[in-house]
Amino acid sequence: MMDMRGKTVGLIIITGLWITTACDPHRVYEKNTRLPSAEWSKEQPVIFNVPIEDTASAHHVFINIRNSGKYENRNLFLFITTTAPSGHFVTDTLECLLADENGKWYGSGLGDLYFVQAPYKMGVKFPYPGMYRFEIKQAMRRDILKHITDIGLRIEKVEP
Repeated sequence: MMDMRGKTVGLIIITGLWITTACDPHRVYEKNTRLPSAEWSKEQPVIFNVPIEDTASAHHVFINIRNSGKYENRNLFLFITTTAPSGHFVTDTLECLLADENGKWYGSGLGDLYFVQAPYKMGVKFPYPGMYRFEIKQAMRRDILKHITDIGLRIEKVEP
C-alpha cells in the first residue's frame, strides 16, 4: 500500500506533466513511439498519422529522438516520407546530429538517456486539410540500430 508521501509525490509528478503539456499553445501535434528493446530495424518504420486542418498558417516540424549514452554514432540518418491527403508524397533524407566531435551529447539528458528535437521542416504550410502520414525509417548502414529508445514527431504552429 502506498503511503501519503508516495501519493503526494505521484500527484506532483502528474500535475507537473499536465502543466508542461497543457501550457504549450504552439503545439499542434506531438507523439513519441518507444522502440522495443531500444533497437530499430531498417524494416521497422515509425508511422504517425496527423490530422491537419489549418492550411493558412506556417508550421515547424521536428523529429524527436531519445537515445541512450551507449549509442555508437554521433548522428542518425533518417528517411522521412510524408504523404498528403491527396496521395502526393515526398521522401527526404535527414541527418540528425546527436553528439559533438568529442562525444558530448546534444539536447537534454536524464541519467543515461538523451533527448534531441531535430528540425525537419521549418515554416512549412500544409496545402490540404486532412490526414497526413509521416513514415520515418532509420537510414544507417546497420540493419538494426541499438540504443535508440524513442522516435517522435512534433508539429508547432508558427506565430506571425
